[in-house]
Amino acid sequence: MADVALQSGTISVAEQVDRAKVLQRLRLGDAAFRHLTRAAAITVLIILGGIIVSLVHGSWPALHSFGFSFLFDETWNPVTEKFGAIAPIYGTVVTSLIAMLIAVPVGLFIALFLTELCPMWLRRPIGIAIELLAGIPSIIYGIWGLFVFAPFLQQYVQPFLISAFGNVPVLSNLFAGPPYGIGILTAGLILAIMVLPFITSISRDVFEAVPPVLKEAAYGLGCTTWEVARYVVLPFTRVGVIGGVMLGLGRALGETMAVTFVIGNAHRISGSILAPGTTISATIANEFTEAVGDLYTSSLIALGLILFVITFVVLACARLMLMRLNARLGK
Repeated sequence: MADVALQSGTISVAEQVDRAKVLQRLRLGDAAFRHLTRAAAITVLIILGGIIVSLVHGSWPALHSFGFSFLFDETWNPVTEKFGAIAPIYGTVVTSLIAMLIAVPVGLFIALFLTELCPMWLRRPIGIAIELLAGIPSIIYGIWGLFVFAPFLQQYVQPFLISAFGNVPVLSNLFAGPPYGIGILTAGLILAIMVLPFITSISRDVFEAVPPVLKEAAYGLGCTTWEVARYVVLPFTRVGVIGGVMLGLGRALGETMAVTFVIGNAHRISGSILAPGTTISATIANEFTEAVGDLYTSSLIALGLILFVITFVVLACARLMLMRLNARLGK
């Protein structure tokens, strides 16, 4: 009878049981995988929520004592326990802005050169050099900036900027003061060097993902290399490019040791980017171990909360910009 069943194409009871067991095992594995990935995602949200709660709880004494004036007061005096966050906020924003103004165009040009113009024998050495720059610890950048880069700026670059823009109405205030070597500009340049490898590496990877047929079609229509990069490569990879820029901006906003070495750590706001200043991360790194008293510690934690909010706002704006780009393109 069994031979007849096999010849007729029917499945025996034992085979049906085996198949049911296999399907049940696959269902259990799929359910376990689904629950595991969901638990991982929920864990991230729990950790993020815990960080927010701890920052709010730790900064509450300072926020309750100073109110909204904490965000706009320049005073930072641990002796009298008068604290204001505007100077670190200003330094964080300005140094990051300087870094991105330099690193973004340079990084994109390097990535375009590597993917569109660079000879094959030269691509690998340049790629390895970029990866090595990304792997250098931040404290090495800080030491190099303090003992090599800052003296170079003090002796050559800053005097030139002061003399060149001394009579220009707006730029004369932006490049005013004695050439200290260290300061806001130096910190911004160091940050630009630090975030450049991230922007370049990610942009290069997404540029290489562009289908060759799109570029070949553009070249077939008579487009130049610049036109192909502008109208084909960049529009096709805008999401990845913006992601790389946001990653670099996040590194610039939160960088600590390299900035601490070269920014001067002065709690004041100056119209000149040559003057010393401070950032939120540098202030926390310099003073957290010396903080005496609940109000002093709470003020430093409040600075951390402000940095968290700034980072969140920047990422939210980037996400909104991507949504508007996709909506404009009909996606």
